[in-house]
Parts: sequence; C-alpha cells; structure tokens
Amino acid sequence: MAARVLVLGGGGREHALAWKLAQSSHVQQVLVAPGNAGTACSAKISNAAISSSDHSALAQFCKDQNIEFVVVGPEAPLAAGIVGNLAAAGVRCFGPSAQAAQLESSKRFAKEFMDRHGIPTARWRAFTEPEEACSFIMSADVPALVVKASGLAAGKGVIVAGSREEACRAVQEIMQDKTFGAAGETVVIEELLEGEEVSCLCFTDGRTVAPMPPAQDHKRLLDGDRGPNTGGMGAYCPAPQVSKDLLQRITNTILQRTVDGMQQEGTPYTGILYAGIMLTKDGPKVLEFNCRFGDPECQVILPLLKSDLYEVIQSTLDGLLCASPPVWLGNCTAVTVVMASHGYPGDYTKGVEITGVAEAQALGLEVFQAGTALKDGKVVTNGGRVLTVTAIREDLIAALEGAKKGLAAIKFEGAVYRKDIGYRAIAFLKQPRGLTYKDSGVDIAAGNLLVEKIKPLAKATSRPGCNVDLGGFAGLFDLKAAGFKDPLLVSGTDGVGTKLKVFRAASQKLIVFVSLLC
Repeated sequence: MAARVLVLGGGGREHALAWKLAQSSHVQQVLVAPGNAGTACSAKISNAAISSSDHSALAQFCKDQNIEFVVVGPEAPLAAGIVGNLAAAGVRCFGPSAQAAQLESSKRFAKEFMDRHGIPTARWRAFTEPEEACSFIMSADVPALVVKASGLAAGKGVIVAGSREEACRAVQEIMQDKTFGAAGETVVIEELLEGEEVSCLCFTDGRTVAPMPPAQDHKRLLDGDRGPNTGGMGAYCPAPQVSKDLLQRITNTILQRTVDGMQQEGTPYTGILYAGIMLTKDGPKVLEFNCRFGDPECQVILPLLKSDLYEVIQSTLDGLLCASPPVWLGNCTAVTVVMASHGYPGDYTKGVEITGVAEAQALGLEVFQAGTALKDGKVVTNGGRVLTVTAIREDLIAALEGAKKGLAAIKFEGAVYRKDIGYRAIAFLKQPRGLTYKDSGVDIAAGNLLVEKIKPLAKATSRPGCNVDLGGFAGLFDLKAAGFKDPLLVSGTDGVGTKLKVFRAASQKLIVFVSLLC
C-alpha cells in the first residue's frame, strides 16, 4: 500500500525533501506543514494546516491521516523534543532526539562533546559573564575572534570579528543587549580558523554512517563574498576541495566518531548529521554541527541522490542503513542559487508577484520555492529567501551557467542573487597540480610490490658470469665465464621521475610524453 508522509517546515529545504520523496513509487502523497506556494499544488504534494509546536495535536493528525513517518526540516522542533514526543504517541519521526540534538542546540555541549571524544575543532572557552569573556578575548594567545551564542539563534548567532575590540562588542550585543535572547546567555569564544569551509553531511541510524557528497555554501549576500551574512545564497556539490581520501578521513575521524560517541553516552543519534568543517593546514576541524539538512545544501545534495529517499529513510529508522547505503549520481555537479527579496537579510517587502518559474523548469532546472505564497491565483513573495534554482550538469561551470539561465527567466521586483556561486571551486580546479606517475596510470607502489613477488623467480635465473643486485642500475657480466662466443650485449637504464623533471624544467610547455620501456 502506498504511503503518506509528512514534512515539517516551509522553506526551500522542505520543498526539496517533498519533491524527492514524491519521486518514490512507495509514496502516495507528501504533506508539507506549513509549506509554501511550491508545495501547494503538485500532483503528489500538498500543504497541511497543522502546527509543529503542538506535539499532541500533531500526533493525532498523523494518526488520522495515516502518516507513515514525519520528516523534520528545521532545527527548532528537534530541540523541542518532537521526535521523542511523536514516538511516545506511536508516530515514527526522522531525526535525532532532543538530547542528541544538543549537538546543534547548545554550542557549549557540542564543544565539550568534541573534546571528550577527540574530534578536531577550534580551541575555545565558554562564558556566562561578559567581563570574563572580554578578558579572555583580549589576553588569549590565539586569535579569539569568533563569538557564538550557545543556543539556537536561527542561524544568525555566530559573529566573526575583525579585531579583538570588535569581538568584545559582539559579546556585549549578545550577552547584555540580548540580541538573541536566551540563546545568548552563554557565549562560546573560539579561535579563528583559516582555510576552506565545507559542509559534510551523512545519514545515520545510530551506528552506521552513510556520507553524502560534500558541498560548499555561500553565506554572504553579494558576489565576491561581500555584504552581510545570510542563511545562505547558494551552494554547489560535490566540492572538489574534498578528495575521496579526505572525505573518508572526515567520515572516520568526525562523522563516525560523533555517532559512536553519542551511542557511548547513551543518546543514540539518528537522522541527518551535518558537520560544518574548516579544511585547515592541520587537517579538517569542526566549526559546528547541525542536526538536519542545511538550506540551501539540501537543494543541491538531494538532486544527486540516485536512491529512493523513502527507502533510505526507512532503512535509517529501522537501523538497517548498513544493508542498503544510499547511492549517488556520478560524473555530474549540481549548483543551486538563491533568489532573495530586496532588503534581505534586513526588512523586505512581501506580496511581490513572481513570474517565469515554469519557463525555468522548461530548461531542465529544478525550482525549489521558500518564501512564497499563493494570492489570487498568483505566486508572490512571502519571505527573505524566495526560491532556489538548481541545475545538474556534467561539470561545475556548465551547472552554474544552467542555473543562471533559470535565474534570468524568473522575475520579481527587487530580486537579489549571486552570479559567482562556485567561484572558489573554479579557482581550485584551475590551480596547477603536480604531475605524478599514478595520475597517468602507472602505480609505482604496485610495481614495487610486483618486484618483491618475482624476486625469487628472477634469482632462479642467475648463471655463471652474472654479478648484479636485483633492481640495481649497474652490474657485472663476465662473458668468458658465461661461456658465450662473440656475443653482442645491449644495456639500458631508466629511472622513476626523470621525464617529470624534464617536464617541469620546460615550464610545462611540453604537453605529451611517450615512455617506451623495453
């Protein structure tokens, strides 16, 4: 029997979740609460007028509507204990418990947890008194310039200061001016890390970790990383800065170690684990944890999921993720770009008509709506981040160009969007790389292993007159002792890296080398 599922939230992330779930043959209908204009009128997707804050009423709604499971989009319901409360009422919910969600809802808890379990992160201190925090900032032997409200602050509670004085002013705003209310009663002061920031997410059933392709978000409003911080203006996936080996390292030392640590502490973690990571010269370090999909990361990661999302969630809830890990599309890149209202992230106007969504979709693009509503049969703006345009193409540049065509097709007055999403990756890909034999298909390590294996056979061919070490570059062959009559002896040597030195000496002007080994 086809299932009905409920997605909680009303942003682009929730539209993407509903869109992916609706592709499943197991799913009859996806309800979204409260949803937006994009989730209001699809064939298998519709909005539901039910609040996520009243857990008892929500549980009864799920029973009345025969909901198979609930997927929680934003962080606030998770921190409020929705997973445990729905479970107590017999309703399955995809996400971590309130205790496990402290990894996001309390930055102090997260930092203490990482220290307990040896998870790499920035050096830090937590304070409940502003004077003590400022004293630490001014005297610390590290650049203590990152000021964080410990509690949930709708993604706005992190301030990266340009000086120690500015960091102290941030402490005053958070702790004395109550900019973020109760979320700022405790502040975490961190060392400023340098490097590339990436988003590494995974599905987890509490034991098994199934990593997703790494992504990179763009927080600043304007091109060139200018303007104020936002909830995110675009993202791309996969991030080429994270190699397969590096992703495996992150999976082992951060994601798996976090899940194992939660299990050891009696608070098993199930759902989505999101690690914001800085790639420093000393290796990857955790900036923060989120306990759900990011926005706009969700809109750029899910389109690359080849597996059935419904089946992945069921496997996660059943504790069977190890038996059926998700499969991802290969040899392609996704780019998503946010279109925002004029004035965002400050005050903005609502009710502005939006046109061109169908035209963008006709270009083979996905349009995930966020701050939108239906008014008199028209789609209008209803939030700061209005929608995201996602393109999947064979490479990053093609995907960005595809997204730009969709952005040009969609119109609403005052629209703001970035045109340089992915610029860091493009610069990274253009960097000259050192050429190695392995890059060209010659594995020296494998060759050395083969030599070790055939040494006994080679030694067995030794004969009188031959005096040479295996693998050496010179030897002695006594022709008389060998018993030859008028022989012709030809000899040659070769070495690993000789042609590479010629290539580099030629300033990389030589394009092709052909190596003939006889």
